[in-house]
Amino acid sequence: MPELPDVGTRVSLRYRLPAGSVPPLSDVVGHLVDAGPELRVRDKHGVVVTVAATDVVSLRPLPPMPVRNPDIRNLEHAAALGWPGVEHEWHDGWLLRFGHGCTRRANSAVPLLPSPSLDTAPIVQWFAARGVPPRLAVPDRLFRIPPGAATDGENLVMTKQLAEVGPGPAARLTARPDDAWLGLHPRRVPVDVLTAVVDGEVVFATLADAAVARAAITVAPNGTRWVGLSSVHVAEHARRRGLARGVCEALLGWAAGRGADRAYVQVLADNAAAIALYRSMGFTEHHRCRYVSLG
Repeated sequence: MPELPDVGTRVSLRYRLPAGSVPPLSDVVGHLVDAGPELRVRDKHGVVVTVAATDVVSLRPLPPMPVRNPDIRNLEHAAALGWPGVEHEWHDGWLLRFGHGCTRRANSAVPLLPSPSLDTAPIVQWFAARGVPPRLAVPDRLFRIPPGAATDGENLVMTKQLAEVGPGPAARLTARPDDAWLGLHPRRVPVDVLTAVVDGEVVFATLADAAVARAAITVAPNGTRWVGLSSVHVAEHARRRGLARGVCEALLGWAAGRGADRAYVQVLADNAAAIALYRSMGFTEHHRCRYVSLG
């Protein structure tokens, strides 16, 4: 069998069909979601094809599928609704969010409508009135970063289909972060920021009293039901036991049971460990988003 690419890679797989089949071979193009005695490839429709390693004839890595601007805009819209801060306001194609100055995501303006205003002065004034630094969250291709503006971090946005997600481990799920959840999470994010969601549902998971995470289901303008995972953390003494994967799988199972179609994560582009975890779970890169300081 050919050397296997990393899980999450888009591939073209040719394999043998059962003896006597006509034709004797078949092909599938999609993302590799499991590589072992059996290979599993998820195609663009979310259908997973399972092939025994001994039946593989050829396996070829492919470049990622191109992502259209509307795809980015729809996902970013759902993500903004899932982390809107405690106050939000639309302004000329931008969604402005305020969250007590805690987290860049909850305190930034994101361009969500076509042709957002190029005049950022009102955005600067809006944030200044709330006592927080003015910041843009600029997804790939949705807005040209102003000349001379200072970038302030980059997120890798990764996605996966939820077509075959099972229930996941038995984590404790609550509608609000309880004291145990808050005690495990290292960042002191205000509860009203954590629980904020627009036209959606949010839940908090705790696994083995050592791992926590948050999930929010929201709907994009094109009707896709997205679940976003965030605030994933494992206590230092419990690391390398699969708990980060487990708490994420518990939340993905919860979301699939509520009709979510796809999942996303927004992870710092230099967080190699987190990116490797999500790739191993079948997430692939969708686009990137850069924070831009306006003053």
